[in-house]
Amino acid sequence: MTMMQTKRLTLRLLAPQDAEPMEHLVSDKEVADTTLGIPHPYPAGSSAGFIQGRMEAADRGEGYSFAVIRTEDGSFLGVVGLHLQQRHNAAEMGYWTGRPYWGNGYCTEAAARILQFAFEELGLNRVYAAAMTRNPGSYKVMEKLGMKHEGVLRSHIRKGDTYEDLVYYGMLRSEFGA
Repeated sequence: MTMMQTKRLTLRLLAPQDAEPMEHLVSDKEVADTTLGIPHPYPAGSSAGFIQGRMEAADRGEGYSFAVIRTEDGSFLGVVGLHLQQRHNAAEMGYWTGRPYWGNGYCTEAAARILQFAFEELGLNRVYAAAMTRNPGSYKVMEKLGMKHEGVLRSHIRKGDTYEDLVYYGMLRSEFGA
């Protein structure tokens, strides 16, 4: 469970050695701008605390955050994860990749493997994800995965001084692989 492979990627639970490359990528304004949980400017040194929190969540079975590593050269590309809602047997999936790696299908490849993990290994009933409506790259990943459009929540979050609309997609275990 701590390591998974795809054709081009290795996914493993976030670890302390990921702090520096993660911080380098998330400090990019363009990455943070359309990502729900990444502030800009990114506070120096924050990656280590984030990673520690996600490691503790995994130990408690509350969620899993995986480093996305390009197998070919060991490059850290981003993060894909699940925030579990155990009571509902569901999880919210989140993901991001660093700007140098956009447009190569890495995020879709990693997220597809995490969906498989969610349904086949964790036995979840539902996985959903959200993206800002002005971030089509993110919700195109959801569409490529076969997730169903579930709606738009208008002015649902505030990013800086701007209220943002969120588009939601979801998939049920019965739809996975169908």
